[in-house]
Amino acid sequence: MKRTVRTTALTVGALIAALGLPTGAAHAETTTPRIDLKVLVVTDGGPATEAIAAELAAAGTPYTKIDLNRTDRPTVDSAFLTGTGSGPDTTPRARYQAVVLPNDNPFGAGSAEMSALIGYEQTYGIPQVDAYTYARPQVGLQYFVPGGYAGSLDGVRAATTTAGRNGPFGYLDGTVPFDDVSPSVAESYAYLAQPAPGADFTTYVDAPIPGSSRRGSLVGEYRHDGRRELVVTFVYNQYQQQFRLLARGIVDWMTGGVRLGASRNHFAVHVDDVFAADDRWDTVLNCTPGDVDCAGGAGTPDPIRMSAADADHAADWQQRKGFTLDMVYNGAGSLDQREDNNGTDALADRLLARRSEFRWVNHTYTHAYLGCEQDVSVVPWKCATTPGGATRWVSRNAISDEIALNRVWGQTSGLPLHNDELVTGEHSGMAILPQQPQDNPNLALALADNGIKWLAADNSRAPEQRLVGPAATVARHPVNVFFNAARAVEQTDEYNWIYTSRAQGGSGICEDHPDTTTCLPAPLDTATGYATHIVPQEIRTALGHVLTGDPKPHFIHQSNLAEERIAYPVLDGVLDGYDALFAANTPLVNLRMKDIGTELGRRAAWTAALAAGQVTAHRTGDTVTVQAPAGLAVPATLPDGTRLDDAAFGTSYAGRTSGWTTSTGAPLTYTLPANTTAPAAANTAAHPARVPAPAPRTRVPAAVRDTRTAAGPR
Repeated sequence: MKRTVRTTALTVGALIAALGLPTGAAHAETTTPRIDLKVLVVTDGGPATEAIAAELAAAGTPYTKIDLNRTDRPTVDSAFLTGTGSGPDTTPRARYQAVVLPNDNPFGAGSAEMSALIGYEQTYGIPQVDAYTYARPQVGLQYFVPGGYAGSLDGVRAATTTAGRNGPFGYLDGTVPFDDVSPSVAESYAYLAQPAPGADFTTYVDAPIPGSSRRGSLVGEYRHDGRRELVVTFVYNQYQQQFRLLARGIVDWMTGGVRLGASRNHFAVHVDDVFAADDRWDTVLNCTPGDVDCAGGAGTPDPIRMSAADADHAADWQQRKGFTLDMVYNGAGSLDQREDNNGTDALADRLLARRSEFRWVNHTYTHAYLGCEQDVSVVPWKCATTPGGATRWVSRNAISDEIALNRVWGQTSGLPLHNDELVTGEHSGMAILPQQPQDNPNLALALADNGIKWLAADNSRAPEQRLVGPAATVARHPVNVFFNAARAVEQTDEYNWIYTSRAQGGSGICEDHPDTTTCLPAPLDTATGYATHIVPQEIRTALGHVLTGDPKPHFIHQSNLAEERIAYPVLDGVLDGYDALFAANTPLVNLRMKDIGTELGRRAAWTAALAAGQVTAHRTGDTVTVQAPAGLAVPATLPDGTRLDDAAFGTSYAGRTSGWTTSTGAPLTYTLPANTTAPAAANTAAHPARVPAPAPRTRVPAAVRDTRTAAGPR
């Protein structure tokens, strides 16, 4: 367990000895220092420091990055690291609450910069993260040879120790599996060793040492010379599962659980085209009869539509999983069904009987295309034009009717709607390349006519939130389980068509777009390929979004819940996989569309305010003070029991309390609970600044340098 000594005093001698401050900067011995809530990230361009920087950015935690490869970078010295308050305030000031280095010493031999950092860490109790280094006594571990290990950890199941679960990694359930996406690519490299004799070292995450019964440290805390280092001995990038699982704990350790920014793990699933029917993929024609991709209207449409039993299965599945689906509906689909079946629609009757068990979103009445008028006489389709060559747009009234009629149908049916949410068919109306490079100018007008504030977009086309008239977009992640497939064979056949080369009988799309699509090495077996390849890959992709704290919803189609119900293996894999990885204090957050839109909007506003330098925050003893522009929502993650202006702050998640508070322009003052450990100033006389030798070069496999770890289609 970590041992800390709480103190609120810095002596004049400690400051001067450690940092070489001029005598004019001397302060009373009882002065409590101000520690700015910002992290210093020193990078050499390697994947590990870049991954930590990405985690800080995603969570909204301020940081300053220094690139050691730049000749114009600032010098890390006492003037850079420290200061005093503004104006008459002469309180000692630490400009960074934590330091992240590529390794335990990335500077040259005899470096004055490393000496300054060590003195700074000792004086103000600032923790240091060694993003990736190798096992040796200089970092509190035995040499990795003999008795340890250096090599691949692909597919290894590491684990949090008791100290890790009781400390910064208490949000995990214990297991930390390492990626093994491709058997032909080395994706992970690590050094495993036990603590060095006599070292004050606590292991937080370990793994079995091959060929022995011992376990070696992968992440641990080394306390020495009045300093605290988090020693990480495996390499990673920001996309790999092992880092995504540990990222929260690394940030929590370095900040002591006191920081700006907040992150939670989200998962939402939209089921499009409910009550409607989806045309089926033709495995002979390699197109979808009834849709725009079959030239000349080839083939006979074979619609897929959920049954009443499928509706019951969906509702019962939700109850078992403790998860709510968003049913994105087209009311005209039920009207068509009743007209063709003597007024009966068993699916609609069953869904409406259980309507309160789902969330519901307007998907327009008939699922009409709401952009340009489509000319489907050619494949691919194109926008129809006037004789003068101008684009022919779907009218404002036609768009408004699609929205309003579906809303009325839903209200008449008793659906619990939020009338300001909308998903257009195929995300139409907004720009879709290459045919329609701009929004339908009538779309914004129709959205305003109907009070729409939240409009779904396709994340693969438009990932950033933007305004379309009065509505903010909510980008959705497409799940690669196709709308025109209800059976595994159909899904796999179409998958092969898209993701194999022309020479292998595919469409060659993957060859034509190598920047976004990777070809399969060979076609999948249509009998087994869905279960053995597609499902694991889609689980990995969706769970990857969850582990980054991305709140954007994923979308599938009602066809995927019909017949063989092929979506459930993917959804089960995500939910069960998450439950196996995380403790009960870190549940999945399952929001509806408008709440996701709100989350995306305040994140964007917060990021912009940080970039503009409009936010300052610091800790003095047990008080955190944040200054931000009026109207800005401020995220913070603080110890449980924190109070904001004498009221309880936030809600508990992952062992900390976090939340958003809208600034009035006046300082926000958070009071930490009395048992919160403050940064400990070292006795620098007892712990002189001994500068370690520069860290040796560590191995980084080529696969880790890449931003993608998945092989095959993506």
